Amino acid sequence: MAIDDRKDLQMMVDRITKTDGRRPDYSFLSDPGHKVIDRYGLWNPAGKGWPHPTVYVIDRLGVVRWKFTEVNYKIRPTNDMVLRALAKLP
Repeated sequence: MAIDDRKDLQMMVDRITKTDGRRPDYSFLSDPGHKVIDRYGLWNPAGKGWPHPTVYVIDRLGVVRWKFTEVNYKIRPTNDMVLRALAKLP
């Protein structure tokens, strides 16, 4: 999710596709008014308005089962961390 508008997000998808040789298999969500970002408590006023990077694992009923949020945008969960969280889903 980003405060960027759809045009800017499409440019990001195009850049990732060109760099990686394939389109990302996830959606980028535009939230220019940061209503959703605020609702989840992810607003980062020090980051030019970008939200804190966050990964959620949500079960089929819509319940958040695992969350990783980091203030430092360079620190992201590893694939193993996410896979372990997914393996714990009921």
